[in-house]
Formats: sequence, structure tokens, C-alpha cells
Amino acid sequence: MINVTKPAQEQVKLYFEGKEIVPIRIFINSAGCGGPSLAMALDEKKETDAVFSFDGVDYVMDKALLEEASPVDIDFEGMGFNIVSSLQPPEGCTGCGSGSCCS
Repeated sequence: MINVTKPAQEQVKLYFEGKEIVPIRIFINSAGCGGPSLAMALDEKKETDAVFSFDGVDYVMDKALLEEASPVDIDFEGMGFNIVSSLQPPEGCTGCGSGSCCS
């Protein structure tokens, strides 16, 4: 499940003012000791995606990733988007500098 707060929806609508609305993909941007970090980018829908619509905008995420990350909460705070999920650091990673998960 993906949830997009009202403040985040408003910021997305502002971005698309006067532009064609395209899907927003949620994906793993980086990984490390704190766990995988999710990000958003404009993209196309794929057959392997789950699609969630909020205020006329589609948010897409690979179904396999969604199973691991769900729930995914997208909010807008201050000057940027904040994406929170249940993704965890790789198994065996115990903290920065302690293994290959940090490199």
C-alpha cells in the first residue's frame, strides 16, 4: 500500500501545473546501514507495477518491491518529500563500518 498525504499531493499538483501529468515511480535510490532509501521520479507504467492514484496522479511501484516495503508513506515536509517504508537493512549489517552494506 502506498499513502500520499495531502501536503505531498498538493506539491505534486503544483509541479504538474501547466504540464502533462505522468506517473511517479517510487524506487530504491540507495542502500546502506540505515536500510534502503526510496526516491521518486517521473516514469512510465510497467506490467510489473502496482498503481495507486491520488488526486489525479498515478504513483507506481514494482509489485515485488511494494511487498517488501509496504506500507509506503509519502509526505511533504518543509522543502522536500519524505518517504517512509518498512524496508530493512540487508541481513548481517550491524552498523556503519561493520560490513559491506556500508560501502
